[in-house]
Amino acid sequence: MTAQFGSETSDAGEFQRQEDAFRDWISADGSTPWPAVSGRYHLYVSFACPWASRTIVVRHVKGLEDAIGMTVVDPIRDERGWAFRAGSGHTADPINGFRFLSEAYQATEPNFDGRVTVPALWDKESKRIVNNCEDDICRMFNDAFNAFAQNKEVDLFPKDIAEEQEKLANFIYDNINNGVYKAGFATRQRPYEISCRKVFEALDQLEKRLAQSRYLFGQRIVEADWRLFCTLVRFDVVYHGHFKCNVRRIIDYPNLQGYLMDLYQQPGIAATVNFDHIKRHYYMTHTEINPTRIVPIGPALDLTRSHGRGRLEN
Repeated sequence: MTAQFGSETSDAGEFQRQEDAFRDWISADGSTPWPAVSGRYHLYVSFACPWASRTIVVRHVKGLEDAIGMTVVDPIRDERGWAFRAGSGHTADPINGFRFLSEAYQATEPNFDGRVTVPALWDKESKRIVNNCEDDICRMFNDAFNAFAQNKEVDLFPKDIAEEQEKLANFIYDNINNGVYKAGFATRQRPYEISCRKVFEALDQLEKRLAQSRYLFGQRIVEADWRLFCTLVRFDVVYHGHFKCNVRRIIDYPNLQGYLMDLYQQPGIAATVNFDHIKRHYYMTHTEINPTRIVPIGPALDLTRSHGRGRLEN
């Protein structure tokens, strides 16, 4: 079988995600060459991508919309990569007039030959990508840009749970965030089964944890919650069918489903989720998995009904 991303697939049929290419750090204290300045940086994202979506969510919950601009790419990605086009929920590039995100990568590193990914945080002054790692971008939005945040009191990385949150975030990334991709992009049966089983073992563990706690760490919502949310909200829509993660759906987990609805109903979060972009991107872009490019009309989801999570005191 042909792999969707051949350079990121092992001889054994395992998907091995490439490393992020740009990891420069923006600081508020002058300790790096990249100062936190309102209006200087611009976020290139896709509503379809869970990694990019996490940066969209953090930008929103911190209240950084006025300090950091954002442009959404077309969810349909062809052999030329992510494109800037005017359409429903996406626009042309107002900053550089780029037609494709690859132009931003080439402007930053002319010899770049990896896969062009979102998110990408662009510096309008030096005219290059500062960082394309969602973990870094979320951390910088929380810390370095706090002076420009409308919601300065929101701290997604509380120091008192720093070590525990990092451990849980790594667990969620390895087994769930990236786990669904390792299952979906596997080209042989064994690596698919290994990855898929790990996804559901991890979901089972989190279902138990969320039986006792409203969020992952009690009553406060932290970065690990949004990290998990961005996969959960896509799960029944694309990962269950398209990536063959079909042992169970999220709606089959009472606590995870309630938790998903609880987070979705937080102020402004529904506007960061675009199911049309999500479905069209996965089903029309991954042609090695779905060569017909037919986009399913389902499932029917209602994330706005009562979630009942308020009963949990922890």
